Amino acid sequence: MPDGGNKAPGFARRPDHRVDLSHDKVRVRVTFNGETIADSRDAVAVRETGYQPVYYLPRADVRMERLERTQHRSACPFKGEASYWTVRVGDRHAENAVWSYETPYDEASGIAGRLAFWQGRVDAIEVEPV
Repeated sequence: MPDGGNKAPGFARRPDHRVDLSHDKVRVRVTFNGETIADSRDAVAVRETGYQPVYYLPRADVRMERLERTQHRSACPFKGEASYWTVRVGDRHAENAVWSYETPYDEASGIAGRLAFWQGRVDAIEVEPV
């Protein structure tokens, strides 16, 4: 874990909480309205206490022209502040279906700038071993 002086405050209150990052050998494909909007073999898996694994993908593997940045923000005491995007393909859209931690806390620095997709707001997130 880098020591850049941007420590997550959540761990001081809950030292048992885990946020584990790993580069799994998987291919992650995201589809929406019949179109593949992301396809990556360079996903970072985040396994956080109380949540299912979430895969963060590099922007180069995401059809960024299908995303529209929104003003929505959220804060996680373990990862930092998240920015959001709406997915738009054809006549369908999914508001705030994609998020990213642009400058996460040190403990989550491996996901900086990567994008994650809400299960259920996109049609499918397929994860298969490679």
